[in-house]
Amino acid sequence: MCGIVGYAGYRQAYSILLDSLKRLEYRGYDSAGVAIVGSGVTVQKDKGYISHLEETAEPTPGTVGIAHTRWATHGPPSKENAHPHLDCSGEIALIHNGIIENHMELRARLKASGHVFRSETDTEVAVHLIESYASDGLEGAVRRALQDIRGSYAFAVIHAKEPDKVVAARNESPLVVGLGTDENFLASDVPALLKHTNRVVYVMDREIVVLNREGARITDYEGRPVAREPQRITWTLEDAEKGGFEHFMLKEIFEEPQAIHDTLLGRVAEPELNSFFREGYTNVKLLACGTSYHAALVGKYILEELARVPTTAELASEYRYSRAPADRPLVVLLSQSGETADTLGACREANRRGCKTFAITNIIGSSLSREAQRTMLTRAGLEIGVAATKTFVAQLTALYLLAIRIGLERGTLGVEEANRLKEELRRLPRAVQAVLNEAPYIEGLAHEYAKTRDVYFIGRHLGYPIAMEGALKLKEISYIHAEAYAAGEMKHGPLALVGAETPVIAIATRDHTYEKMLSNIREVDARGAPILAIGTEGDKDLGKVVDNVIYTPAVPPLFAPVPVVVALQLLAYHVARIRGCSIDKPRNLAKSVTVE
Repeated sequence: MCGIVGYAGYRQAYSILLDSLKRLEYRGYDSAGVAIVGSGVTVQKDKGYISHLEETAEPTPGTVGIAHTRWATHGPPSKENAHPHLDCSGEIALIHNGIIENHMELRARLKASGHVFRSETDTEVAVHLIESYASDGLEGAVRRALQDIRGSYAFAVIHAKEPDKVVAARNESPLVVGLGTDENFLASDVPALLKHTNRVVYVMDREIVVLNREGARITDYEGRPVAREPQRITWTLEDAEKGGFEHFMLKEIFEEPQAIHDTLLGRVAEPELNSFFREGYTNVKLLACGTSYHAALVGKYILEELARVPTTAELASEYRYSRAPADRPLVVLLSQSGETADTLGACREANRRGCKTFAITNIIGSSLSREAQRTMLTRAGLEIGVAATKTFVAQLTALYLLAIRIGLERGTLGVEEANRLKEELRRLPRAVQAVLNEAPYIEGLAHEYAKTRDVYFIGRHLGYPIAMEGALKLKEISYIHAEAYAAGEMKHGPLALVGAETPVIAIATRDHTYEKMLSNIREVDARGAPILAIGTEGDKDLGKVVDNVIYTPAVPPLFAPVPVVVALQLLAYHVARIRGCSIDKPRNLAKSVTVE
C-alpha cells in the first residue's frame, strides 16, 4: 500500500511534494523518492523513511513533479527498488501504487526488445512500456501501456519533453485530484492535499488524468471526457489523518474489505504453486501470540478441512521452550509486525530443529520475513490502533490461501474445488461490508454492555477461536473482564459463573454445530444470563431463544469467521467508546511486543 503524490503549478514542487508525502507515510515507509521536471527529469530516492530522503537529497528546481513512499511488495526495500523509476532514456519517470500481475511476461518481452531494467519491482515494466509507445505523446503512451497491464494500480508519470504536465491513471488503487488556483495536485489519499486545498475530485477505476497548472482533465480509457463535480472536504488536517473517523481503530475496521482484497491480489487468479509445500513434512504447526494466535487457531480448522493435513496451533512463547519432538512439521509463524520477540524466537528454534518455516506477516523486511524460509505478506497496510483488526482478517485470508495452496501441492484438493474456494474468497469483502453497514445497530446494542463487569463468549468449532478473539478485543480496549469458552465446556465449570449480571455472547452461525449451540444457549438462558447471539442471515429460530441477534451474511461455514469477527470488533469498539476509554492506545499495551 504505497503512497503517491503529484504537483503541477506555479510554486517550486520539491518541498510541496515531500510535505504532502509525509501525510501518506502510514501507507508505506520502506523507501521514498521524488522526481522533478526541470532541465530534464531529476530523480532522488533512497531506502528508509521520508525524513531520511530529506536529509540526503538536494532540493531540485521545477514546478512539476511526482513523489512516492513505498510499501514493498516486489523486491526488498532498497534504493534501486524505490520509486520513481526511469525509462532507458532517463526522460520518463513513473510512480505506482498497486500490483502488476503480469509483470513477468511484460519484463521478458521488454528485455527481448532491448530495454534495460535496474530494479526487481513489478512497477518498472510500466515505465518501459510507456517508453516503447512514446511516439504517441505522454498521454497516448500511457493509454496504450494500460492495455497491456493486468492488475491494480494508480500510476503517475512525467516526461522531460512535456514538462508542464503529470499524467495519472487508476484501476482499483485509490487516486484523488486536489484543485487549487494556478496549481493542482493528485495523491493516494486526501490527507496529502488538505494543507493546500479542500476541493477534490475522486478518480474512478479505468480513468486517466492529465494534470497541469490550469486544471485536471479526466477521461476514461477510451478517451471519452469525464465530467465530475469537485467535492469540498470539511475535515481538518488532524481529522483527515484518521480518515474522518473518531479513532484509528474504527477507521481500520472499515478498511477490512480493502485489506482482504489487497491480500488476495495476484494470488487468486494465478496461485504461486511451490514445491516448498509439497513434501518434507507430515503435519503443520501454527505458532503465534495474541490476536495472531487466535488466527492460528482458526487456521488449524482451515488447514485440516482444505489440505487434509494434521495441524496444531501453539503459543510461540510456549513452543520455543519446549523439547524438540521427533517429527519435523511445517512451521507457520504469524505476526502482524514481524518483530514479535516470542514468535521470532520460535522461528529460530524451528529453524534450529530442521523444520521448514513459513511466515505470515504484514511488514516486508521485518525480522520474521528475513528469518523464515518463505514469507507471505498480508498487505493490510499500516495499522496504527493497538488492537489488531484489519490485520487479523488479513491473516485469516492468508491462511485460506495457504490451505488452498498446500491442498493443491499435496494433491488433496482438486483444481475445480480450489477454484470454487477462490470464488468464495473473492466474495468476502462484500460480506464484511454488509456487516459494516450494520454498525449503527451494533452501536445501539453496545449501550447494554457498557456498564457490565464481566462478559462471557461461547462458541464451537470455528466459533470458539473467534469467541476468544471477541473476548480479547473487548477486554483490551474497554477494560471489561471478558472470557471465552468452548460452549461444550460450560457445564464442566464455567457455568458456575453465569447469572443475570453476566451477559453471554454466543457465536451461533449455521454450521454442523448449530443444534448443539442452541442447547448451550438454553443452558445459560436457564441461569438468567442476557444473551447476544451472532447468527446467520435468514435464521428464523435463533431470535426465539436469545435477547438480541447480530446477523451476518450467509457464507459457507468455513468462511464465517471473517464476517463474524468484524461484528465483534465493532461491538468492542462501541462499548469502549461509550465507556470513554483510550481506544487506540489502551493502557499497558503496545502495538508490537518486541520484548519477552
